[in-house]
Amino acid sequence: MPATTIRPYRIDIPQAALDDLRDRLARTRWPDELDDAGWDYGIPLGRMRELADHWRDGYDWRAHEAVLNRHPQFVTEIDGATVHFLHVRSPEPDATPLILTHGWPGSFIEFLDVIGPLSDPRAYGGDPADAFHLVIPSIPGFGPSGPTRDRGWDTARVARAFAELMSLLGYERYGAQGGDWGSGVSRLLAVAAPESVIGVHVNYLPHGPAPTDGLSDDDAARVEVIRDFLANTPGYMRMQATRPQTVAYSLSDSPTGQLAWIADKVREWTDPAYPLPDDTLLTNVSLHWFFGTAGSSARLTFESGGPGSGGPTGAAPLGMAVFAHDIVRPVRSISEKAHPTLVHWSEFEEGGHFAAMEVPELLVGDVRAFFRGLRG
Repeated sequence: MPATTIRPYRIDIPQAALDDLRDRLARTRWPDELDDAGWDYGIPLGRMRELADHWRDGYDWRAHEAVLNRHPQFVTEIDGATVHFLHVRSPEPDATPLILTHGWPGSFIEFLDVIGPLSDPRAYGGDPADAFHLVIPSIPGFGPSGPTRDRGWDTARVARAFAELMSLLGYERYGAQGGDWGSGVSRLLAVAAPESVIGVHVNYLPHGPAPTDGLSDDDAARVEVIRDFLANTPGYMRMQATRPQTVAYSLSDSPTGQLAWIADKVREWTDPAYPLPDDTLLTNVSLHWFFGTAGSSARLTFESGGPGSGGPTGAAPLGMAVFAHDIVRPVRSISEKAHPTLVHWSEFEEGGHFAAMEVPELLVGDVRAFFRGLRG
């Protein structure tokens, strides 16, 4: 498919794939578990049985597939990879284009709850001047974009592909937003297309450990959490950063394995006050399962040099929203030294790593506030 070809797309999983999933779930070979294990050793057996049973007998993929297909979807090919994306144009003709990028273990469904308020604020009681035309891609190697087909798909290459995507869509000036890997991709997009990106808003901005002298008690505690996180890198991250192909065999063969791999991190990184509904979790896991992207999504960690979503931002203004229950919370003074263009900083007492799904109204408000001074 030529790089200039953009064609409409609808998700339509074959019935045979649904039947195969149900059969595999029914034949799960369950591990043992210690009587008093709780969450100490990972996701508990009882919780996994509950989720797997619901995925097999209660969850209605077709209903959720129909919800996903309500939004205009397209595919194209860029730099040898398929790129799937949602393209939701605002009813406001002067809306600002904005590209939203998800992370791992997420997918484009992270942004479903912010599409309406961001694209049509008038319909949600907001100011129509805050409207955005939205482009929401699936990172190559994730979900409907399908597996990548060659080496080197790191965050910088993803950013270059997304810059080309925005150009193909005719957007010469636009903003970028993302969390997790989406943070790194969005910031690198400003490097790849410095004349086009008017600003970058992120809800994840990691930095390394730093001296705590002169910091407030809260900021010093944040640095200690970061130091502990880097010293004790989670097992999933070490595996994906060093052996993505090895882990892909089990995740691609066992839906229960894929479910556990993702559900464990979603639970750990989410504000307990805003747990994701099981159906939302299962829709996200289903996209990884049906499109066979367990290995290719893991390769992003390997190709990008290991853990984190670091990288430069370029000259574009940068805005940061800190949510209280994220994996790590950066310190403003340290972040400002690392990112000289950091001009916007917000702190929220609610929400976690998946802010667009957990507390969409808070994220929407902060995105609107950041870009108000950058339009034009």
